[in-house]
Amino acid sequence: MLATSAYAQKKVTLSGYVHDGATGELLIGATVFIKEANQAAQTNNYGFYSISVPAATYAVSFAYVGFTTHTEKLEMVDSKTLNVDLANQNVIKEVEISARKDENVKNTEMGTTKLSIERIKTLPVLFGEVDILKTLQLLPGVQSAGEGNAGFYVRGGGPDQNLVLLDEAVVYNTGHLFGFFSVFNSDAVKDVTLIKGGAPANYGGRLSSVVDVTMKDGNNKEFHAEGGIGLIASRLTLEGPLKKNKGSFLLAGRRTYIDVLTKPFLKGNLAGSGYYFYDLNLKANYTFSDRDKVFLSGYMGLDKFNYENSTGTFKADIPWGNKTATLRWNHLFSDKIFVNTSVIYNDYNFASSFNQNLFAIKLSSGIKDYNAKSDLDYYTTFHHHFKAGFNYIYHTFTPNQVSGEVDTTVLRPNNALIKYAHEAGAYIMDDFDLTPWLRVNAGIRYSWFGQVGPYTRYIYNLNGVKTDSTAYSSGQLVKSYGGWEPRLNLRFELNEASSIKASIAKTYQYIHLLSDNGTTLPTDVWVPSTYIVQPEIAWQYSVGYFRNFLDNKLETSVEVYYKDLQNQIQYKEGYTPNSLIDPEQEYVFGSGKAYGAEFFINKTQGKFTGWIGYTLAYTNLTFPALNNGQTFPAKYDQRHDVSIVGSYQYSKKWTFSSVFVFGSGTTITLPSSFYFINNNLVQQNGKLNGFRLFPYDRLDVSAVYTPQHAKPKKWEGSWAFSIYNVYDRHNPYFLYVNQTGTVNSPGGIKLQVIEVSIFPIIPSITYNFKF
Repeated sequence: MLATSAYAQKKVTLSGYVHDGATGELLIGATVFIKEANQAAQTNNYGFYSISVPAATYAVSFAYVGFTTHTEKLEMVDSKTLNVDLANQNVIKEVEISARKDENVKNTEMGTTKLSIERIKTLPVLFGEVDILKTLQLLPGVQSAGEGNAGFYVRGGGPDQNLVLLDEAVVYNTGHLFGFFSVFNSDAVKDVTLIKGGAPANYGGRLSSVVDVTMKDGNNKEFHAEGGIGLIASRLTLEGPLKKNKGSFLLAGRRTYIDVLTKPFLKGNLAGSGYYFYDLNLKANYTFSDRDKVFLSGYMGLDKFNYENSTGTFKADIPWGNKTATLRWNHLFSDKIFVNTSVIYNDYNFASSFNQNLFAIKLSSGIKDYNAKSDLDYYTTFHHHFKAGFNYIYHTFTPNQVSGEVDTTVLRPNNALIKYAHEAGAYIMDDFDLTPWLRVNAGIRYSWFGQVGPYTRYIYNLNGVKTDSTAYSSGQLVKSYGGWEPRLNLRFELNEASSIKASIAKTYQYIHLLSDNGTTLPTDVWVPSTYIVQPEIAWQYSVGYFRNFLDNKLETSVEVYYKDLQNQIQYKEGYTPNSLIDPEQEYVFGSGKAYGAEFFINKTQGKFTGWIGYTLAYTNLTFPALNNGQTFPAKYDQRHDVSIVGSYQYSKKWTFSSVFVFGSGTTITLPSSFYFINNNLVQQNGKLNGFRLFPYDRLDVSAVYTPQHAKPKKWEGSWAFSIYNVYDRHNPYFLYVNQTGTVNSPGGIKLQVIEVSIFPIIPSITYNFKF
C-alpha cells in the first residue's frame, strides 16, 4: 500500500529537443502537450524543452505551426530524454494541431507577436524586397517612422527605444538605402518575435519594445541553396552539413545593383554618382555531445554612396554599416537545467569624406560594444520555470569626429569627445501557475551603468563659457546610475477560450539616439548617459482581454496601455550640428505620457489567413526648454492607425495577398508668420509639432506562383508579383514652404506650402529559387 502511494507521487521528467525533420533546424516555441496530465511546455530559443509529470503512461504530442503534429505513447516510469523530428506540412489543408492551439489565451505574454517567415514572404513588397520590419509595422501599436524609413515607433516610444537583436547581438542601425529597407535578409531568418509591452526580465536596456530575430542554423542533413532575383537586389543562401546530424553552416548574401542600373542614365555632374548596399549572414553550429552545442554567427552590412563631379575636382564618399559576431555555448547540466553563455561583438560606423582641390575632410561617428552574457533555464518538478542570468557590455561611443586637411593645416579628431562606459544587468524570473486559473510571470532586474575615463568634464557659466574642468584617467568612474526594474505579468483564465491579462514593467535606458528629425537616418548619433545626461525611465501598465473563436482558428484581443516616460532627451530649439563641441551641451530634457488602445483580430488557420489591427494612441511631451514649456504632441503621435492583411491560398500553385493601411497624419512644425528684416523675408515657426500631415493610406497586392510537377525536382522555383500603392495615392513625405518672387517684383513675394511624395504605384516581380 505504501509502495503504491509512493509510486503515485513519484515525479518524472521528459526533456529533449524538437527539430524540423527535413533540415534539422531547432524549432523555437514548439508545443509539448500531455493531455492526461493537462500539462504543456514550449521549447526555448534553442529548441529545448523540459516537462515534469507523475509517473504513468501518457500520449505526448509535439506541435509547431506548419508541421504535422507528432504524438507518441510513452511509459513514464523514469525520466526520459526524447528528441523529436517534426514533418513539414506540405499538403494544402488546414494545419492540424491537436495540441495547444490556444497559447495566446493560456500564456502570460502581453503585446507579444511571433511571425513566421513563410507568412511574411507571401505579403506584398516594395521593389521585390521582403522586409521583416515593414511587416511588424502592420501590427497594432507599431507605427512607421514614415514612408522611406526603416525606423518604427512602439506605443509612444522613439525609434531608439526599441531593442533590435540578431542572434542576441544589438543592431544599432536597422536600415538600408537611407532607411527604405531593413538589414534583415529573410532567407537567413528563422524566427521573429515582437514584444510591445511587459517584456520579461531577461530583456533590458530599452523602454518600448524588443524585436528578437533568430537566424537559421543551417541544414544538417543535406546541402541546399536558395535565393531570389528582384528589381533592385538579388540574394543567395547556401546551407549544408558540417557533419551530418551533428553540425551545419549557413551563408547568405544580398546585394543591390542600383549603381549598375542607374549608371547609363546619370549624365553631367551626376555621372560619377553611385549607391549600393550589401549584407552577409554567416552561421555555423556543432553538437559536441548530448549536453553541449556551440553556435557561431555573424552579420556584416554596408551602404555606400559616392559622388564625383564631371571635372573630378569634387568627390564625396559616404559609407555606413553594422558588424556583429556572436559565439554561444549551450550546456545541459541536467534534464531540468539549461544554460546558454554568449560572447558578442558589434560595431556600427557612419563616415563621410569630401575632397575638393586642397580641401579634404572626413566626418565619422559610431558605437562599438563588447558583450558577455549567460542565461539559465531551470524547470522544476512543480511546474515552475525559473530563468536567471546576467550580462555585461563595454561601450565605446564616437560622436561626430572631424579629420582631414585644409591647405597645409591638418585637422585631427577631437578624441576628447569619445566616451566610454560599462553597462551591466542581472535578473531572475519565474513563470508558474499560482492557481488553475491564475498564471504568473514575475521577475526582477537590476541594471547599472557607469561612464568611465579618459574624459574631461567642463564647467560652463550661464553664457556657455568654460570656467573649470576635471580630468578623469582611463577607467576612472565619472558617473554611475542604477536601479531595480520589476516586471509582472498575470493571466486570469476565464474559460477555455478566453482570459484577461495584466502587466506592469519598469525599464531603464542608458544609451540614446539623438536626432533633430526623429528618424533613424545614419547621421543620428548614439550617446551615453553621463553626469549631464540621466538615463531614461519608463513605467508601463497594460491590461488586455483575449478571446478565441471557431476552435482557436480566430484569435482576438483588446489591449489598453499607459506609459509614464521620464528623462526624455531632445536637441534644443535652433540646434545646428557642430563637431567641435560636446553635443551633450545642446540637449534638453523633459517627460512624456503615452496611452492608447489596440484591437486585433487574427485568423491563423485555413486557406484564408490574415489580421485586422486598429490602434488609438496619444503621445504628449513636456520640455521646459521647448515650446515655451507647453505640452506638445510627439512627432510620432498618430491618432488612428489601421492595418488589414489577408492571404488566400487559392491552390497549390497560387497564393494571393493584400495589405491596406491607413494612418492619421503625423505632426510637423511649420511657420506661423513671416516678416521682413532689411528686405529679407524671415519666418517664425508656430507651436512645436502644431500641424499635421494629411492622412496616409495605401493598398498593396501580390500573387505568388509556384509551378507544380508530377515528380519532385531538384530545382524549385516560384514567381512573386506585387503592386505597391495600387491606386497611386500620393502620400505626404514632408512639407515645405516655397518662396517665389522678390519684394520689388510684380506681385511681390508668393509663399506656397509644397507637399512632397515619394512612391507612386510601383509594380515589381521577383523570381525565387531553391535547389
